[in-house]
Amino acid sequence: MIKEEWDKEFKERLAACYDELKWLYIELYNDYKAFDDLCLMMYEEYNKRDELLKKWDEEKIADPNWYKGNDILGDLMYTSCFAKTLKGVKSHLDYLKETGINYLHLMPLLDMPSGKNDGGYAVSDFRKVKASLGTMEDLKDLAEECQRNGIDICLDFVMNHTSDEHEWAKKAKSGDKKYQDYYFFFDNWDIPNEYEKTVPQVFPQTAPGNFTYNEESGKVVMTTFYPYQWDLNYANPEVFNEMTANMLNLCNHGVGIIRLDAVPYIWKKIGTNCRNLSEVHTLVRMMRMISEVVCPGTLLLGEVVMEPKEVAPYFGTTEKPECHMLYNVTTMASTWHTVACEDVSLLANQLQAVFSLPKDFVFLNYLRCHDDVGWGLDYKFLRQFGYEEADHKKYLNDYLTGRGYASKARGELYNDDPRLRDARLVGMTASFVGLEAGEAENNQELIDDAIRFDLTLHAFLLSQSGIPVLYSGDEIGLKNDYSYHNDPLKADDSRYLHRGDFNWEDAKKRNDLNDPVGKIYQGIQKLRTLRKQYDCFDTFADTWLINTNNPHVLGIGRYMNGQKVLTFFNFSKYDQVLYLDEHEEFKDLIRGNSYKIEELYIKAHDFHWLLKEYDK
Repeated sequence: MIKEEWDKEFKERLAACYDELKWLYIELYNDYKAFDDLCLMMYEEYNKRDELLKKWDEEKIADPNWYKGNDILGDLMYTSCFAKTLKGVKSHLDYLKETGINYLHLMPLLDMPSGKNDGGYAVSDFRKVKASLGTMEDLKDLAEECQRNGIDICLDFVMNHTSDEHEWAKKAKSGDKKYQDYYFFFDNWDIPNEYEKTVPQVFPQTAPGNFTYNEESGKVVMTTFYPYQWDLNYANPEVFNEMTANMLNLCNHGVGIIRLDAVPYIWKKIGTNCRNLSEVHTLVRMMRMISEVVCPGTLLLGEVVMEPKEVAPYFGTTEKPECHMLYNVTTMASTWHTVACEDVSLLANQLQAVFSLPKDFVFLNYLRCHDDVGWGLDYKFLRQFGYEEADHKKYLNDYLTGRGYASKARGELYNDDPRLRDARLVGMTASFVGLEAGEAENNQELIDDAIRFDLTLHAFLLSQSGIPVLYSGDEIGLKNDYSYHNDPLKADDSRYLHRGDFNWEDAKKRNDLNDPVGKIYQGIQKLRTLRKQYDCFDTFADTWLINTNNPHVLGIGRYMNGQKVLTFFNFSKYDQVLYLDEHEEFKDLIRGNSYKIEELYIKAHDFHWLLKEYDK
């Protein structure tokens, strides 16, 4: 449906994708009325978009590759941890600007039940901010101030499920058939048991099974993640229409980057594993087209936790794109494997897979985030070196929780299964690299090594193509917060170890180069400034692995516009020497001097960024 009286700009945008959008929608739902309702809803949301947002859209349209350069630095934070409220975040934008942040990911902040909310991923109202954090008006006010300061806001869109306290769920519990059809309701366990034959469990220890019996309705409901998170039925076109309207409402409140949470799970089909089904790509493709019509400055970020070559389909194709960006999850996990093992082989193999993908595939890179470190490593590759999965996971967890021999890492286990030895890991970067232990022992040598290693890992993060994202507090060396053990609402979830409050007293030390906080903060500042200064760090730069002939040292080369940078990272606790087939003179970007590097000395847990500029 395209009405003659609609705004010219809207009609032109919709006409550009109308045939494909209608074809995909009708093929999926065979419901022409629902499609007309979708078009009407899109126009309503378009009209709600204010002039500031429309101006912002035009700026993004004029530079479609704006997010693919080397000038973006992200920050991932919990509003409550960083500044208590959305107004508090606004009051600290000066700190974020000083830190160089221009991509701000606010963790889930929509209305959620107290206690059973999975860190905000059980939404009870998609159009209301959690009262303790502020209001939707506060969100829009923050977004407008961020836009004025060149910062784009990212927000999670929890699309796979709602809280069991959402209005739809409450109506479904009361027996309303319309809203029971928004979910997966069954009269008995026959069909759920058929699903269970092929659908893996996400949290077999803490939330076993994929279904829950609901006493109020007397029926069984699908709950892939937790019993209080009810899976939405996207085979129902009303669900797609309403959830898309909820997404567009966030965009109209100034959210410029929509993180599609758990997107591989959103289509369910009996007899399959209910992951990454073809219909998922149809839904994401439609969401991409809808956003390009209503709010074309918006980016879609897909949360897809798989190998790079397996996540690639979520980018879509050049002609039919889906997500703008995806997470580089496996590189993150492989990085911590390398920290524990001091062997770069797996990480190098992982990066080679990333380097082989098209350059316009934009990945978000990170060291830590709100979630655990899952050991989804390439065990087929590791097995050739004698590693067996269960034993190796135990070694990694022992080392990074400080139980391994000579380990100064400090982390905790998450979802521990002693029988399968399949636990995951939680903790802050500074605690993983030994800063927490060094300060507890008052060991200056260990503190210095931890600071050096912390900066080396951040240098590695900023040496990758894509968007580097800091986990809030990492820039000041924030350590683990053990207070969650004393909070009955948090004690059962060890992820709160790295979800502590931002330390504003420590942040005041960020310019003190005699303090660990200042050394880490200023070190990262130097890295991000250099990254922004040189084209060779651009996403479109040529990238390659350098053969260092040393299992402890990773080498990455980058070239663009007459600039070549060679980067080296020593993951060993001992000094290393490299013998390289390089006969030119390079400038050391960190230390400022120039020298030839046929023989390169690298201190323990240190790195080098070495630049050679050629005449263009």
